[in-house]
Amino acid sequence: MDEALLVIAAGLIAGAMNALAGGGSFVTLPVLLATGMPSVAANATSTVSLWPGGLASAVVYRGGLRPIAGVGPRVMLAISITGGAIGAGLLLWTPERLFDRLLPWLALLATLALAFAPRIGPWMQARLGSRGAPLLLAGQLLLGIYGGYYGGAVGLMMSALWSLIDSADLKVLAGSRLLMATAANAAAILCFALAGIVAWGTVLLLGGGALAGGYAGAALGKRLPLPLVRGVTLVLCVAITIAFFLRAYR
Repeated sequence: MDEALLVIAAGLIAGAMNALAGGGSFVTLPVLLATGMPSVAANATSTVSLWPGGLASAVVYRGGLRPIAGVGPRVMLAISITGGAIGAGLLLWTPERLFDRLLPWLALLATLALAFAPRIGPWMQARLGSRGAPLLLAGQLLLGIYGGYYGGAVGLMMSALWSLIDSADLKVLAGSRLLMATAANAAAILCFALAGIVAWGTVLLLGGGALAGGYAGAALGKRLPLPLVRGVTLVLCVAITIAFFLRAYR
């Protein structure tokens, strides 16, 4: 019973985090690993569980979709789905031990993107000009692959990439971020389900919490100041990245 309550609570927090800024799997993945679940199965189960919460948040923000650097939502959606399917296939081919070693570096990459994108974004936008759209398309495909492979903080990384190319702030881009991350994960979920590596009992607990947290977090995100959301998310990401390194290399 204690373990079930912990999983539900992790889902609530992660769903709210994904709605506010991203990075929900920084909460769910350590909890699933702590229950003794193998890392690849835990990653797949986390991705499946957080998907309903992401979808609920996307519904809340559905009126906020907009082109990014001139690229329309439909094109971005197709690229995200394609990348998610490729990434999921790569994960299924990755040995468990190798993924354990890669996990902290993937988490570090996401944390650095969150920390430094706001500082270098204006500099990049001033120098890219018309080259922003091709860079966005290439980057979005890579992030779709990353989302299908790991899923962790893919929303954060999309926000980071977009803020380098598009001058809109994170709140304006929230609807697009949630939709694209959810689309990449949907493609990955299909692959994981067919491979039979998802712990469906855990999905019901974790996903239920994420669904409630995602809806509440999206509603709250329209009111909270952006610096507060970013600061709290960054602190949590740094702490869990350190924990992943200690787990993999101690």
